[in-house]
Amino acid sequence: MTATFPSVSPPASSVILVTGGCGYIGSHCVVQLLEAGHGVVVVDDLSNSTTESIRRAETIAQRAILSFHQVSVCDTNALRRVFELYEFDAIIHFAGLKSVTESVSDPLTYYSGNVGGMVSLMSVMKEFGVFKLVFSSSATVYGHPHYLPIDESHPLAPTNPYGHSKFMCEQVARDVCRSDSRFRVALLRYFNPIGAHSSALIGESPLSTPNNLLPYITQVLVSRLPALRVFGTDWPTHDGTGVRDFVHVVDLASAHLRAVEVLGEEKEENCFTWNIGTGQGYSVMEIVRAAESASRKIVPLVLSPPRPGDCAHVVANPSLANSQLGWFANFGVEEMVRSAWEFQRWNPEVCFERCWFGGSLCEVV
Repeated sequence: MTATFPSVSPPASSVILVTGGCGYIGSHCVVQLLEAGHGVVVVDDLSNSTTESIRRAETIAQRAILSFHQVSVCDTNALRRVFELYEFDAIIHFAGLKSVTESVSDPLTYYSGNVGGMVSLMSVMKEFGVFKLVFSSSATVYGHPHYLPIDESHPLAPTNPYGHSKFMCEQVARDVCRSDSRFRVALLRYFNPIGAHSSALIGESPLSTPNNLLPYITQVLVSRLPALRVFGTDWPTHDGTGVRDFVHVVDLASAHLRAVEVLGEEKEENCFTWNIGTGQGYSVMEIVRAAESASRKIVPLVLSPPRPGDCAHVVANPSLANSQLGWFANFGVEEMVRSAWEFQRWNPEVCFERCWFGGSLCEVV
């Protein structure tokens, strides 16, 4: 990929490797890293993404990444060659498969790709003396909530292979940290990322039918899909539809930058776990109404019975991220939905990803 903008040569201590950097969350993180003055190297196998998102991230930041490498994190030798080119200060690891439904039908691919990729990456990190890692985990590791809001002490009981693979990746990281005190790892458990960059240049844009609520709604609004199917209208919630904790992707990206900073601080602990959510739940119908308000259009609905395995209410307790990470969500639901609509409106046919983020208990449409 040819750089469009000059990249300021940063000191070696500020070169960050972003795996899966062409994806939805990864590309928003790349923007913030560039804007903060970091040198950024992106690794992505492009199995679920394209480099167009990185080109647009460079346009937003008016700075180029240092380099892009079409490499799978499962390819240890290829990954090793990337590490030979730079002295990385930290790794932000987004790369991985991410559909709950697909993981049920093809669990072996999810375990080999997600868990195998984690082992490969941390092995190369240790070999090259790179010890700071921020890992993209998921609230799916909790399974069905035993209590609300869900804090980091909640029992871990994933209910599908995707969630199990994230749990296993976390366990790999924890065991490595116990065995080698040089490692410093942040495990960020996402709840429900939505929204898009204010420029409307990058956002959620799956090639296939979206698994998650908001991109499905916005595609209905631009007539790429006929109607939104709402699964369950008699849940024990204020309006009968499922409630989830949605977090703006820009807020989520900022949590990764803050995690890199915290991992550089002197602390006794070397493996941290933080929920990344707002602590505020919104129902399916509240998201629908916000989308209708932003677009000034009506979302056609098909009301259906609940699906097996769904639950009524999932909300994060983000207080640990607030106190330990110094991270707070800044955007409300109206801004999240409006930004997603603006991206879809200005990019009705653009597709950055072939498979959408489906691993955070938010497949509730």
